[in-house]
Amino acid sequence: MKIAIAGTGYVGLVTGVVLAHLGHQVTCVDVDEKKVETMRRGISPIYEPGLEELMAANMERLTFTTDYAAAYRDAEVIFIGVGTPEKKDGSANLSYVNQVIRQIAASLERDAVVVVKSTVPIGTNDKLEQLLRASLVHPVQVELASNPEFLSQGTAVRDTLHAARIVIGVESEHAEAVMRTVYAGLDQPIVVTNRRSAEMIKYASNDFLALKISYINEIANLCELLGANIQDVARGMGLDPRIGDRFLNAGIGYGGSCFPKDTKALHWVSNYYDRELKTIKAAIEVNDRQKLLLVKKARKYYDSLEGKKIAVLGLTFKPETDDLREAPSLVNIPILLDDGAQVYAWDPVGETNYRKLYPEEVTYCPSIEQALEGADLCLIFTEWADVKALKAETFRTLMKTPIVLDGRNCFPLKCFEGSGVTYDSVGRPTVH
Repeated sequence: MKIAIAGTGYVGLVTGVVLAHLGHQVTCVDVDEKKVETMRRGISPIYEPGLEELMAANMERLTFTTDYAAAYRDAEVIFIGVGTPEKKDGSANLSYVNQVIRQIAASLERDAVVVVKSTVPIGTNDKLEQLLRASLVHPVQVELASNPEFLSQGTAVRDTLHAARIVIGVESEHAEAVMRTVYAGLDQPIVVTNRRSAEMIKYASNDFLALKISYINEIANLCELLGANIQDVARGMGLDPRIGDRFLNAGIGYGGSCFPKDTKALHWVSNYYDRELKTIKAAIEVNDRQKLLLVKKARKYYDSLEGKKIAVLGLTFKPETDDLREAPSLVNIPILLDDGAQVYAWDPVGETNYRKLYPEEVTYCPSIEQALEGADLCLIFTEWADVKALKAETFRTLMKTPIVLDGRNCFPLKCFEGSGVTYDSVGRPTVH
């Protein structure tokens, strides 16, 4: 099929590349000419494992352009994957989606199905279809379908090729048939609903996972006070098939482009209809507090952080991505700097983006060892593989005062028992 993709962020670009891999002719549209030129050379503008290799293998079916009119004119299916960032009140900003809808209406010269992959509030697709049909320049038949994404940064290609399910929200058999043709090359369960149910599946799924994270973090904080070990607790819980073990890893909260935005958006919608979701509100509040856990722990060890060298391992919100959105480091490092600490940070891919925010205030280190050298304290924000491979001896020999505050529980406690290193993690006893 001839497919156009509006937007080349994580959702749009991964979707476009995977659909090309399935044999479709795909044109990806973006407003950034430099970004388009980069993609034309087979270079991914985002750090995502496996994406660039898949691009290179399917370049004969991939086109990248800023000319949206040419891309949309004769496309059979048009996917919308532009951002829906949160507004200050927590609601979703739909301006980019609306802009694309108007561009499609002005350009489309054949019957088509427009597919919204962007995360939008329940009922948005109905309104978008009305806007699209009211704005059409040419006498064509067009329908909207909802096709929410469930990819995770760092595993986006795998998540798309091997998703647990494909959700399709449609209002006609024709739109369903078109969508089934699009995904015919994938052997995954397809859930067909109306559009509003598909929109709700996206929010309900993400927010439930956020709930699990906030819940286990609350239990972890209580474990520290009561002398229990959260990893033993989580394992005992996770073996129950009704609960499952995924998203039961205690830490310093969730971040990224989805969970924070989607929890706030659903909370806003529930308040708008005077049906506040108190569980979602609690998850948001717990996560905001949890992000500050390591700074609170740091102040237990030092009355003042003035002049202290603090090694920060990891800047991104999770490993295998360069995305900083809602990363705990963005909350903690400014506090450390305000307290007069000297921050020495290491991150294998997040440094470039972090330098845009703090070009001089933070010292960026090319190696973990350089960050740890002479440090009074080490804070672990991201569970990179290189961090998890460290030995207790490395901290003991390199740091001035070997105190490690691990926000991701990267190591078994036994690794630090009798090591001469103070190892303070989340929801577990502190060991030395």
